Amino acid sequence: MYLSENIRYLRTKKGLSQEFIAEKLGYKSFTTIQKWESGVSEPPVKKLKELSILLGADMDDMNNIDLSKNIQKKEKASITIKVLGCVAAGIPIDAIEDIIDTEEISEDMASTGEFFGLKIKGDSMEPRICDGDVVIVRQQNDADSGDIVIALVNGDDATCKRLTKYTGGIGLISLNSKYEPMMFSEEDIKDKPVKIIGKVVELRGKL
Repeated sequence: MYLSENIRYLRTKKGLSQEFIAEKLGYKSFTTIQKWESGVSEPPVKKLKELSILLGADMDDMNNIDLSKNIQKKEKASITIKVLGCVAAGIPIDAIEDIIDTEEISEDMASTGEFFGLKIKGDSMEPRICDGDVVIVRQQNDADSGDIVIALVNGDDATCKRLTKYTGGIGLISLNSKYEPMMFSEEDIKDKPVKIIGKVVELRGKL
């Protein structure tokens, strides 16, 4: 019963994202890690061993001991961030008043930049990210090709998409195949405009 709690606690304590853990364990999506942390499924023994090494914990302890409660008594290190319902062009993140909830992130993670949470609307990123889920976003104005980003297009409400870079422009790609890719030339990026405001580093699925 403690495994899911321990995985999440130890991961956030080390300042690691679900996406980072998934990549290190050979998974294409952080959905698997999210399921482990929510208790929907458990890692196979081989992956649990690899995970324990990444998290710096004993494999047997992760399974059997309530590490989260024991460690939290000694050290409570977390930062509260805002979860926003929408992000619109021209309004700094800190000035947005549409605050619908809060989430906790580790101090280690918080030390790497400025973060906010965003509630996802719609099904364009299913099955990986669903309507109503919350994503943890590190504020940044660029990202690598393949990253999941939050972007503003033509001044509209922020959208969550996979970023693809190519010579002469970028694409914002939905994971749901029923949606066409959004392709933008360098001229489009400037004129519309298209602006990346952050990279998704973690999914907090709402089951």
